[in-house]
Amino acid sequence: MSPLTGIQGVIFDLDGTLVESELNFTHIKQELACPLNIDILDFIDALPTHIERQRAHDIIIQHETNDALNAKALPNMHPLLNTLKALSLPCAIVTRNSKAATATKLTQNNIDIDLVLTRECYPAKPAPDALLAIAKQWQLPAKTIIYVGDYLYDIQAAKNAGMTSVFINHHKQPDYQTQADVIVNNLAQLQQAIQASNPSST
Repeated sequence: MSPLTGIQGVIFDLDGTLVESELNFTHIKQELACPLNIDILDFIDALPTHIERQRAHDIIIQHETNDALNAKALPNMHPLLNTLKALSLPCAIVTRNSKAATATKLTQNNIDIDLVLTRECYPAKPAPDALLAIAKQWQLPAKTIIYVGDYLYDIQAAKNAGMTSVFINHHKQPDYQTQADVIVNNLAQLQQAIQASNPSST
C-alpha cells in the first residue's frame, strides 16, 4: 500500500516547500556569532539575557521580512492546493518562520490556508507539538496525516508526531532524505502521487 493511501489531512512546511526562500542561514549565524553546527533558535534561547535574545530575534525577523517581500509561489503550488480542496482534505501550515513574515508570504501568494502555526505558537520543529495540535483540532489520528517539507527538521517533526513524512528534494540528494517515508522532486509529483492514491480523484 502506498504511504499516501488513506491520508485524511495534509500539513505543509512553508519556506522551500510552498514558496521560495532566499534566507542565508550561514550569513545569519555569522551575524549572530552562532556556531554553524548549532540550531539558530536553540542558540538564541540559550543567550544569557533578555536584551541579547531580543536583539537576536530582531535580526532574524529583519532577514525574514526582507525574504518575505520577494518570495514567490513554487511551481504547481496552486494546482496542488486546488486538488486537495477538491478531495476535501484539510490543509495546514507549520513553519519555523515568524508570524509576520509568514502572513506576508501567504497574502502575496494568495495561499488560502486558514490554519497556520509559526514558531511563536508552539516549540519549533523538530518538536512535534504543532503537528499534534493540528491532529487534535482535526480530530484525526496522526498516522492519517502527512507532513510535507524540504529539510531534515520536517522529516524529524513528522516522525516525532507519528505522521507520514513527505520530503521534497527539488532534484537534490541530501543524505538525510532516506529517512523520509516518501520522496518527491517537486509539488507536481506530490500532486500526482496524491491523485494516484485517492480513488475519488479519478
